[in-house]
Amino acid sequence: MSVFTAAANQSLCTPLPVLGEDVTVPLVTGGEVTYAALDYAASAPALRRVWDDVAAYAPYYGSVHRGAGYLSQLSTDLFENSRATVAEFLGCRADDQVIFTRSTTDSLNLLAAVIPADCQVFVYETEHHASLLPWRDARVTYLNAPRTPAQVVETLERALADRDPSPSSQLRSSRGGPIGPALVCVTGASNVTGELWPVKELAAAAHAHGARIVLDAAQLAPHHPVDIAGLDVDWVAFSGHKLYAPFGSGVLAGRADWLQDAEPYLAGGGASRKVARRTDGGVDVEWHSTAARHEAGSPNVIGAYSIASACRALTEAGFDNLVAREQRLVTAVRAGLADVPEVKVLSLFGDDAPRVGVISFVVEGWNSSHFAAVLSAEYGIGVRDGLFCAHPLVRTLLGSDPQEVGECGAPEAGPGEIPRSRTGSTGGTPSLNAIRVSFGAGTPDEHIERFVRAVKELVSKGAQWKYRTEDGRCVPDPGAAQL
Repeated sequence: MSVFTAAANQSLCTPLPVLGEDVTVPLVTGGEVTYAALDYAASAPALRRVWDDVAAYAPYYGSVHRGAGYLSQLSTDLFENSRATVAEFLGCRADDQVIFTRSTTDSLNLLAAVIPADCQVFVYETEHHASLLPWRDARVTYLNAPRTPAQVVETLERALADRDPSPSSQLRSSRGGPIGPALVCVTGASNVTGELWPVKELAAAAHAHGARIVLDAAQLAPHHPVDIAGLDVDWVAFSGHKLYAPFGSGVLAGRADWLQDAEPYLAGGGASRKVARRTDGGVDVEWHSTAARHEAGSPNVIGAYSIASACRALTEAGFDNLVAREQRLVTAVRAGLADVPEVKVLSLFGDDAPRVGVISFVVEGWNSSHFAAVLSAEYGIGVRDGLFCAHPLVRTLLGSDPQEVGECGAPEAGPGEIPRSRTGSTGGTPSLNAIRVSFGAGTPDEHIERFVRAVKELVSKGAQWKYRTEDGRCVPDPGAAQL
């Protein structure tokens, strides 16, 4: 019996329409199959609603904040209305700013560029590189990987209580010395394990110690409502391409003061309010104090509009329904993987931790890149393999040495081609990377069923084709015959 047949509420069984849902791909073993896109954590497919909205606007595309013509005025209104829609979607406070960027990475690099010079940044080693790396020009304290939600908060509280002194501050640390401004950067949902982090509790801890907090919501916003005011975070960053909105746009939303006090992230047209020559030959610049201060150049109006369209679509669909349906899929995947003793699911907080539709695992006897390649070539299933731009976290979960180089292609021994069930051997090079399956509002039940079935078949029977490493990737050997 299918794990999906017992759903009591039929409304929870229908995925949101997305582009590509009918795309077929060839199988190395012959024939074609509908592609199962299970790599949402990297880039989610575009909602059909978003694509239709953008297509309807495209003929009216014009310059933003640049012209008196009708199309320019219409595009400017669309751009600013999109800002208002995103603010509503995030539950922004009245004085918060919404800045359109290129991505979560761009948003966090923007914030890193505007923090006060004596700011100390606290970030867990478990973060995605987008939130782990931008702070390297600041005083950074990297926090060890916590193993429970309670430990997450305790670790931060200890670090903030003992933070470095700053001669310019009026605040005092627990040791009596002066302390300067501080910023905590934390994910809302891990891009490796999918586990939800105690954001509200972390915000309370940060504020109790005079620090601010920025939420990396790249993996949270597509799966759960994000409420800046309710969570009491200072900033939120996320990407459109993970929120079912293509065209390369992102958002940084939150408190305006640091953003207004700093030099523009990019200098140029749009960021400047007034520019005048000086008698000494230089120029004086008066920068905007609004979001435009950090949006120099012609803005990506289509990208901004696509994010706003996705925000409206998710809100209208009802996050309660979306969350309930996704949790049913999470349960189905985890139950299917639990039936395979050779599969180890990666987790920081344990089996009972709440999570979104992001699950990473390794398979005993298989190189992870090889396993992912077979899922694609023989089953038409797209997953991700590697370290997922979260190298310290994945290495911690795998128990590998930080100096070890993760295998990115199929090892010469080709583990998995000779099934463990027939040989009793797990030979070959052990995986120093992992496999990630991720899904969301547009994922059909059949894709999940196919994935679980494929994992079980591969572990019990092995691959049907031979594979080789080519340019660092594991690919089907075109000269090989079916096994």
